[in-house]
Amino acid sequence: MQEIDLNQSTEVILATYFDGLHSGGGKSRIKGGQTAANQALSALDITRYASDRSEVLPLNRRGATVLSPYIRHNLLTLKQVWVAVKDAPFKDREKFQDELMWQEYARHLYARIGTHFFQNLRYDQNRYSEGDGWNRDMHCIDQVVKELETDGWLVNQTRMWLASHWTVRKGKGWLHGQERMYQNLLDGSRAANLLGWQWTVGSAGKPYGFARWQVEKRAPGLCMKCPLKKACPIQDFPEEETLPQLERLTLLDHDPDLSGTTGPKSVIRKTEPKEVLITIDSMGDSDPALVANPDLPVVFVFNRDALAKLQLSSKRIHFYLETLQDLATRRNLTVYLGDPYEYAQENPVAVTYAPVPSFKRFADVAELHPYPWLRKPHDKNVQSFTAWRQRLG
Repeated sequence: MQEIDLNQSTEVILATYFDGLHSGGGKSRIKGGQTAANQALSALDITRYASDRSEVLPLNRRGATVLSPYIRHNLLTLKQVWVAVKDAPFKDREKFQDELMWQEYARHLYARIGTHFFQNLRYDQNRYSEGDGWNRDMHCIDQVVKELETDGWLVNQTRMWLASHWTVRKGKGWLHGQERMYQNLLDGSRAANLLGWQWTVGSAGKPYGFARWQVEKRAPGLCMKCPLKKACPIQDFPEEETLPQLERLTLLDHDPDLSGTTGPKSVIRKTEPKEVLITIDSMGDSDPALVANPDLPVVFVFNRDALAKLQLSSKRIHFYLETLQDLATRRNLTVYLGDPYEYAQENPVAVTYAPVPSFKRFADVAELHPYPWLRKPHDKNVQSFTAWRQRLG
């Protein structure tokens, strides 16, 4: 377990402690930390969100909020953001809150089916094959990939362009494509990224057909700068393809372990905690374990083995470090590079449940706190967003 000195720039920390544990990519313009998250929330204005959320260019037409990196790490909870827009125009509020519910659906689905999410859910789409599915000769794809690799964030419309082009157009395996996007996204969560790719490429429904018409509508002028403007490979929509239907995954119909999906309903205390351990899924000041233990020191452990395997962009690590440096101005915080599960086993920690398969490795913690769900999971049909939402209490 190696302690990290936060009293340095994130650039120095990255060079000192994270050599070989990231894939490069610089630093995003989107700043990490609770302070930055609070500022973004206080400035939130979703007027025209319903009409402009899918706009790509010009930048000043974009209606997307760029709150997702903060929501992904629960610097802003879905409930906080839901309440923040209660007085917005009805049409914009309805669409924005639909998107928050989509994020919650992704979390419910991942918490229930776990690693099954890496398999085709309903239809047999190309899941695994090597090769790059982004044709950088196309100006639209090149510009979007540049933004992904520079900022680590994209509007939902261009995420769909990239996913569709990778698999529906180029026939490459979506699992490799989603991994490439996941490495770069500041808001990269397995739940949201896997659901977005499966939905777009057709393994969970009808494939999304990316075509020039969408680029010209959402990013006017972009096609005119393309060297392939007179020979556009996506001039027309792709031919509709009916994918073979797979044997039904029974977990989509019923949850045999709802309590395991949901996590604890109340605090479970086995012994007195001496520290609060925060995780990548709950880094905000409103983390339930943090709130319940205001006088305890706080610990965060970067998972060395996971970082070595995932090779995330350095943008993501900068974002985490900025978040931790910000938290250290308010709490007694120690940061390590090592094994968080081992640390929790050897030290009496309070921790907040996270709806991800890897959380099961926290086998026996001193104090376990409930997850801040926007809506409680149910044990009924979740094979589609509509089916899931109709059965919410």
